[in-house]
Amino acid sequence: MGDPLTECHSRLEQQEKEIKRLSAEIESIKNPKNLDPTARLDELREENAKLKYRLNILKRSLQESPPSSLTPLSDSKAMLNINQRLQQIFGRAISAAYPEIEGPPVAVTPTNQAKFGDYQCNSVMAMYQMLKAKGAKVNPVEIAEKVVKNLPDNELIEKTEIARQGFINIHLKRSFVSQLLSKLLVNGVQPPPLSKKKKVVVDFSSPNIAKEMHVGHLRSTIIGDSMCRLFEFLGYEVLRLNHVGDWGTQFGMLIAHLQDKFPDYLTTSPPISDLQAFYKESKKRFDEEEDFKKRAYQCVVRLQSKEPDFIKAWNLICDVSRREFQRVYDCLDIKLIERGESYYQEMMTEVVKEFEERGFVELDEGRKIVFATGHSVPLTVVKSDGGYTYDTSDLAAIRNRLFDEKADIIIYVTDSGQASHFQLIFAAAQMIGWYDPKVTRVEHAGFGVVLGEDKKKFKTRSGDTVRLMDLLEEGLKRSMDKLKDKERDKMLSPEELEKAQKAVAFGCIKYADLSHNRINDYIFSFDKMLDDRGNTAAYLLYAFTRIRSISRLANIDEATLRKAAETTEVLLDHEKEWKLGKCILRFPEVLQKITDDLLLHTLCDYLYELATTFTEFYDSCYCVEKDRKTGEVIKVNMWRMLLCDAAAVMAKGFDILGITPVSRM
Repeated sequence: MGDPLTECHSRLEQQEKEIKRLSAEIESIKNPKNLDPTARLDELREENAKLKYRLNILKRSLQESPPSSLTPLSDSKAMLNINQRLQQIFGRAISAAYPEIEGPPVAVTPTNQAKFGDYQCNSVMAMYQMLKAKGAKVNPVEIAEKVVKNLPDNELIEKTEIARQGFINIHLKRSFVSQLLSKLLVNGVQPPPLSKKKKVVVDFSSPNIAKEMHVGHLRSTIIGDSMCRLFEFLGYEVLRLNHVGDWGTQFGMLIAHLQDKFPDYLTTSPPISDLQAFYKESKKRFDEEEDFKKRAYQCVVRLQSKEPDFIKAWNLICDVSRREFQRVYDCLDIKLIERGESYYQEMMTEVVKEFEERGFVELDEGRKIVFATGHSVPLTVVKSDGGYTYDTSDLAAIRNRLFDEKADIIIYVTDSGQASHFQLIFAAAQMIGWYDPKVTRVEHAGFGVVLGEDKKKFKTRSGDTVRLMDLLEEGLKRSMDKLKDKERDKMLSPEELEKAQKAVAFGCIKYADLSHNRINDYIFSFDKMLDDRGNTAAYLLYAFTRIRSISRLANIDEATLRKAAETTEVLLDHEKEWKLGKCILRFPEVLQKITDDLLLHTLCDYLYELATTFTEFYDSCYCVEKDRKTGEVIKVNMWRMLLCDAAAVMAKGFDILGITPVSRM
């Protein structure tokens, strides 16, 4: 029998090689005839993401327990990750049944149809191909039978069935699922225990000073915030960084224009109400007036020399922008720490010096460039005029996050168009020895563009970029119109109506973004996102309000539910009870998948499935029986009331997505 630990390491190496191959293909893909490069890139990125997900599962399994032993369940208050537990069980069975297979695959997924059980092990066909390559004469069903015979004793599996082509259908023990639900009800939704509290740095939002935030910043802001919320819930230390564009040559023209338009700016705060218009005015002068352009360049030099008057002018301009940004962040409930390009200015000299001392810097027509290992496009670390670049500041930023912040995970949330830039930054940082990708996770979480309903880049009718505040205000207006159409204004108090308006408007804008695979472009449509049918925030918010209202209508208070959770068995005899119970308990595995691949639409899909599964349950299984004439409660099925309470796991899902539900809609 081979050493299971060695075999697991071998599987890791194979997966890592495949990821490198796919990454190289993504990097080098060109545009051959009759091939849509965008479609091919999306396909490769999806495949790469799936491989990374499988690789992380293998790594985690290796860290948590060698495949030679089945670890006992802990007494942790955390929800059990059933999928992960089944992978442990089948991983041991496969290794015991076929020790000669190097790196046997362990694939367990929930089934789509109840007749196929609750989960399915799909490892056999891959094992069949591996054994066939070794010359073994076996068929998939025989392989599956041998795997099943080697299943270790466990608390989870009631029975298994072998289907055609060797698929192993897994039926869970209802009593054990009931116990897991009771544990959830008593302890609440708890994150899994961390073996080590890791630090995560997420770089997101990142608007430019003196420019309006637009829909591209909306995507980065929403996606980045949700990633932070996920890691925070899981118990990581999270640093939310806003890498704003607050340095560079554009500030020369802005300061020169400020001096002309508000000459007393040093003593009287300039009344700049529209910074975007102010920027356009200064840019027009910069392009058309030679004297102004020269003075703008002089202002840049004096700003970079830290002359007090110029630093004050720069601060005034930055403050006007910050106030505008904060309006957006307040609407969307976003928390950020600003560390703009200016923060890294002093560090850039040290970065260039370090690359020079290591012999990585080349001269090219006055520029100082660095070729990262495996890349043909260089980074420019010093321009021919002696100035630094985005490449330099991003190298300084990653160095700061690795050495000063001591981050274990660093995530950059920007549009996919910047993917090649960040791959160069990461490659250079690895080349110089700043981090080892096997130890520190550094990742670019790219996203597609926002399209209008005409499937072109989202713009106003006049062709201008859509201002983010205009978009949010339009969302508020449409949300109120929708609520009034449903006559909610006649049912809710003014305060409740305003809360519902904000919850629907901002929740729908966030959910419309997060429910799409971030890698792909998506079409922005207020009509679709405010529709209370289908996979939308509006539908989910209404469904959640309905779930929360059931105990209130039955006159059951929180204390009664808590006591019932400790004393009442959650029966799962009806097929809809069983389906809902299993769906609720899939929450940890959904979060684990997102932690691995950073694709948040998986959580949205899960919440929609949970809401529809609950509706099926509620329509088929009465929770409260009332007298039809008097409306008085005759009977309460307490175990079903507890299932309703457990379905409130949806609230934690909303919290991770940054959506605020309301008690009445």
